[in-house]
This record gives sequence, C-alpha cells and structure tokens, in this order.
Amino acid sequence: MLTPYQQALRDRMLAAPVLPAPEPWRPVFASCAPVGGLLGIGFATHPDSHPDSGNGRGNDSGNDLVMVVSHDGHGLFDAVTGEKIARERDPDPEDATPDSTADLTCPGLGPIAGTRVRIAGLYGGGLHLTAFGGWGLEVVHPVWPHERVLLTHGSGMPHREPHGEGWWHIFNSHYSELRTVGFSPSGHTLAVATSSDLTLWTRAGRR
Repeated sequence: MLTPYQQALRDRMLAAPVLPAPEPWRPVFASCAPVGGLLGIGFATHPDSHPDSGNGRGNDSGNDLVMVVSHDGHGLFDAVTGEKIARERDPDPEDATPDSTADLTCPGLGPIAGTRVRIAGLYGGGLHLTAFGGWGLEVVHPVWPHERVLLTHGSGMPHREPHGEGWWHIFNSHYSELRTVGFSPSGHTLAVATSSDLTLWTRAGRR
C-alpha cells in the first residue's frame, strides 16, 4: 500500500506529459535512431573533431561519440551531427557483447579502433547521471514496467518544483525495454537507449 504522499507523487508522475528538453539541449535526431535488438551503449571521443563546446573556448577533446552494441553488430554515431560514422556487422564472437569481459567493454571501431569502450545496458554497467551546470537524470516507474526519464536542473527534486520548471519528463519507455540512460563524460550529450532505438540530445556547439 502506498502512503498518501507516495500516491500523490505517483499521480504527479503519471500526469506529467513528455516535454522537449529545455535549452541548451537540442535533439540530435528528428525523433530517434532505430536500432533493433539494442543491448547497450557507451561513450567515446572523436580524436579529430573540434567543435565549439558552447562555452566560447572550443572543445579540444572532439565530438562525443556513441557506440551501440546490438544483436546485429556494432555501430558508432557522432553525438553532435547524428551521423553513423562506422559499422561492424560481424564482430569477433569473443567481443560481440560486453559480458565476455570483466570491465564490460567492446572494441572500438572507425576512428576509435584500437581502443575499448565501456558498454552500459542489458549486461550491467551505468552512465553518468549528473553533468556540469546542475543537470541530473532520474528514472521513475509509476506504472511498472514502463519507465519514464526525468531531466532535472538545480535542486534535482521533481517532487517540489512545477513540471517544466526544474524538471522535465523527456522520455516515456512504454513500447520497448529501457536499456540505459545517462550523460557522456564530457557532459555535452544525453542518451536514452531502449531495446529498439537510441535517442540523443546535445548541448555542444554546431560545426
């Protein structure tokens, strides 16, 4: 049985519609990138790109990259442009999924070949749930097993502030299983991965 406070909080989560992520975040894809059988994702950094990071100083470490591991192989997306820049349909069976390694990694591809990328998703692991500037993420389950992703700013307490002022319901995983949610280590990218697709937001400067 839920307490009156818990019931009120659950009702508040259920009543909150999906909203666009606020500035400075912007979607990378028109909606999402379909990835059938998605198992997990990880972040890396492009060694050759230097977009403006939005702070006027540039980003000497390059664009964020998102590596996707699925039943159909491995893929690599540029997290600023959304471009799929590398694809491996037939990875080595020993490295096809991250569960074969103690640190949950898979070999990089394309511009990050020769490195290994930590993968979060079906087999475990996790991504950053906070980012510079006071941003945070929460996953709530008002109607299990459907999961909702909340983007927070400031206090990080969606119980207190009005929806759209300090917290935003940005994703409702009502059609596929949620695999992982998180920010890139740079804090410039926000990712939501389900068993069927990848959704990205960025606050990095445009090329």
